[in-house]
Amino acid sequence: MTQPETTGADIAPAVVIETGIIRGLRVAGVDRYLGVQYAAAPVGPNRFAPPQPAPSHDDERDCGRHGPTPPQLPYSGGMERYLSTVTVPGDEILNLAIWAPSETPTVRWHPVIVWIHGGSLTRGSNALPVYDGTAFARDGAVFISVNYRLGAEGFSVIDGADTNLGLADIVAALRWVRRNAAQFGGDPDNVTVMGESAGAICIAALLAHPDARDLFDKAIMQSGPPDARPRAKTKGISDLMARNLGVKATRAAFAGIRADRLLEAQREVTAGTTPLTGGPAFNLTIDDNLILADPAEAISVGAGSDIPLLIGSNTEEYRLWFIPTGLLKKIGWLHIAAAMLTFKISPRTVAMYRRNRPGASVGELFGALATDLLLRVPINKIADARLTEREAATHVYEFSWRSPVEDLGACHALELGFVFDALASEDATALAGPDAPQPLASAMHSAWVEFARSGNPGWPAWNAFRPVKVWDGDANPVTHAPRDAERAAWRK
Repeated sequence: MTQPETTGADIAPAVVIETGIIRGLRVAGVDRYLGVQYAAAPVGPNRFAPPQPAPSHDDERDCGRHGPTPPQLPYSGGMERYLSTVTVPGDEILNLAIWAPSETPTVRWHPVIVWIHGGSLTRGSNALPVYDGTAFARDGAVFISVNYRLGAEGFSVIDGADTNLGLADIVAALRWVRRNAAQFGGDPDNVTVMGESAGAICIAALLAHPDARDLFDKAIMQSGPPDARPRAKTKGISDLMARNLGVKATRAAFAGIRADRLLEAQREVTAGTTPLTGGPAFNLTIDDNLILADPAEAISVGAGSDIPLLIGSNTEEYRLWFIPTGLLKKIGWLHIAAAMLTFKISPRTVAMYRRNRPGASVGELFGALATDLLLRVPINKIADARLTEREAATHVYEFSWRSPVEDLGACHALELGFVFDALASEDATALAGPDAPQPLASAMHSAWVEFARSGNPGWPAWNAFRPVKVWDGDANPVTHAPRDAERAAWRK
């Protein structure tokens, strides 16, 4: 997919940022500045190196179209029916897409939202249609979406190179926002970082960092728990790729290989991998720079507890991977037995999940267990730990509206079209269908904007009664301690 043409646009005012003058487009009361460099192109001597400062320019730069996207492979194996890929060629991939309210004399400073996209650390960009920030700017926020290095370019574990380069890109972007947001009418002292899936995992790692407060003031984590692993475990995929390529797992060797050949090796060694069933994959690495300790452990003892947090997941996350690939019908009791052994799941826990889901297939039972193990239980642990610290509020949600598309249900990524109030986008329609409820999108989007503005999305903060905002598309109730017996069973 290539980026669409913009129609009905006027020229937006010129903006002076630290590297020079840029000019974008004004569409329906929103000024958009796209392809804005926050760091130098990661090519040549900058490849497999920490992000370097963006070069200055004397000429006025046209920022009316999305900038280059990070090298990546399109989705396949059925996933391409629901998740799209936008390709914009070029080297200057470390860029931002910015949507800002047009002149509003009565408001001097707008809240700033910085979006970190998901995609298993291997896919995604700020050019995807569903990530259009128009609705956020329309409703009074400056919305900034980050491109960062992906896959082997951003998360290899190889000798001679730093780990977590993609995360270092995100840090560089957040520092750029602090320095430049005011030029777009944004309040540099009210920055909310927001991400989904791998984007939320990256946010969790930064939330656990001692300097988190220097980077952002509030955080939104959608369907992504804290997860970083020791180098000995994360280097496996880089070693596999090196063997596939016939080179050593070093910076010098990887930097000598074209990006498209790295992608082909990545495709070959990760075939069949999913976030729920496992396999070779890129992960964040515990190191001496950005991720000083296991983020889950750091958060459990108070890291980031002074930063307001909105966090949640979808009821049937697993269906995004199980439906398109046919895994739902292929999973049997042997898979559950293996999971019980690997993750120390008790027979009593499995029996409870089975009893609570009469008529569920073995694949659906496995998916429910995996969703809770990887997302809902960790989210509850984060909320509980932050309640103990009592420094900043935590608001928890669950997205339960079920898509009618091919029985995807309340699957992973389904909430995106609602949060962005972008149900008409191609991406949102592919997951939610053409008749998704607009009132649900309006309500969710408004809650996210209000959290960015004030830190309160409109329902009670986490407390001893465990309130969860359930986005069901009907009453959208606040439910206390939903399915708590199942959650508690994981501790036994």
